[in-house]
Amino acid sequence: MRSTVTPTIVERRARLHAARLYLVTAAAPGGRSLADVLGPALAGGVDVVQLRDKALDDEELLGAAATARRLCREAGALLILNDRPDLVDRAGADGAHVGQDDPPVGEARALAGPQALIGVSTHEPEQLAAAYGAGADYAGVGPVHATPTKPGRPAVGLAYVEHAAQAARLPWFAIGGIDEANVAAVVGAGAARVAVVRAIGDAADPEAVARTLRAAVERRTLPGDGDGTA
Repeated sequence: MRSTVTPTIVERRARLHAARLYLVTAAAPGGRSLADVLGPALAGGVDVVQLRDKALDDEELLGAAATARRLCREAGALLILNDRPDLVDRAGADGAHVGQDDPPVGEARALAGPQALIGVSTHEPEQLAAAYGAGADYAGVGPVHATPTKPGRPAVGLAYVEHAAQAARLPWFAIGGIDEANVAAVVGAGAARVAVVRAIGDAADPEAVARTLRAAVERRTLPGDGDGTA
């Protein structure tokens, strides 16, 4: 049985640095229960889960987070809340993820607490550099391909992935339309970590897809991310 003691920020950052596969999920992915998708996905190798469901009120989100927290703890995975650093402590989550139009990293950390991880979405090199300068723990790099989960957001393509592989000074996850068919190209461009939504959330067999995606990213050595930590 895993310990119920709240991990420190040092422990969480160590797990984050070792992470390879990040799943962004709604509370009812593909119309199924969260447990029906998340359990198999974690078994297949997902090691970071972001709960993102803007349709839920606070209590509904906390209810979904309780399910996700239990499953993540059993699997040793990190749980992140999208856009809700104010609920991190109540949810027992490991951190929060914010976008470019959300509260800045410093404000998100103040709301989430000093032991929480803070991630930020980036869409261009300047934003990636700013994420590091603001003290973010990790960044999303994308959307690599156009995706309906981010309508109106133009794809950045593989060029931004290549830039991140050379210039990023913090852990980062390529994200945006990544699936079994194109993950090899994303890894070839320099990504050692990827985040997905529909590829696993809509899959008939989430565990099998997670295993395929994780195997693809494990072919690339994890970078030091500018701080000497692999």
